Amino acid sequence: MLDTLLRCAAALVVFLTFPLIIGQTEHKVMAHMQGRLGPMYAGGFHGWAQLVADGVKFAQKEDIVPAGADRRVFQLAPAVSLLPYLIVLLAIPVGPDGFVGQAVDAGLFFVLAVMGVGVIGKLMAGWASANKFSLLGGLRTAAQLMSYELPMVLAAASVAMAAGTLSLPGIVDAFEWYWIPWQAIGAFVFFTAGLAELQRPPFDMPVADSEIIFGAYTEYTGLRFAFFLLSEYAGILVVSALTAVLFLGGWHGPLPDDLGWLWTVLKTFALAFVVIWLRVTYPRLREDQLMRFAWTVLIPLALVQLALTGVIKVAIS
Repeated sequence: MLDTLLRCAAALVVFLTFPLIIGQTEHKVMAHMQGRLGPMYAGGFHGWAQLVADGVKFAQKEDIVPAGADRRVFQLAPAVSLLPYLIVLLAIPVGPDGFVGQAVDAGLFFVLAVMGVGVIGKLMAGWASANKFSLLGGLRTAAQLMSYELPMVLAAASVAMAAGTLSLPGIVDAFEWYWIPWQAIGAFVFFTAGLAELQRPPFDMPVADSEIIFGAYTEYTGLRFAFFLLSEYAGILVVSALTAVLFLGGWHGPLPDDLGWLWTVLKTFALAFVVIWLRVTYPRLREDQLMRFAWTVLIPLALVQLALTGVIKVAIS
């Protein structure tokens, strides 16, 4: 019992700190890449207090619920969007020898299924706001998430086929160096589909603040809006960690096994940096471009990867 409580507490600490570190890193990286001066001054040295200032700003704003809204659904939506990522973190292995919150036999199916629950929070937010623009944003979000879920699952299935197991620790145990070129297409599909599910640029058309004023989140203020932003950063952490575990060997690296967890963390933050870099670098896709990319590019690539994995597995056996 004590061991389980400690594992849950450790996962909760990671859930509460790592997304904030990614958020602070995004502030600094964007400030350097785009010449933004503001985020570099708060608190003095290198703007270290910018994240604290943002937190205070959200906390002091009034919590407003629209008069015509479904009050209970409106208030629950941010939690429904955020909590699935905490549950997924419990199942992601960080190091060898059981260094995981809770090992699940069919862990791959489990994490993909739980991540899909987040879309319900967006639909709840759009529908309960009693705002037709919020509802439109929620529906566009749901359509995007369902379109990108298929290539993500197909790419993950390719890795499961290569490893011969659905267990996340089992997949990392079976990893060999030649998986990196062998599963490169699947890694690209999985990571790109993950970005789209998070609605991160260049796949953020449903929440584009300059065009449709944050989509399903239009009516949210204060801490409830901050929870939606926190769910986005927690999602970056989860997608980056899953990509590192499934396609980059997780804790495998030049470090000793005792420090394998550090190798997993380094890979995760390197991928999180790529997510931030893409936001600064690439323009936003239009809605039609966004949907076409999923159905005409990612899904065929995922099927090619699946077929390639099957052929090589048969040849090896």
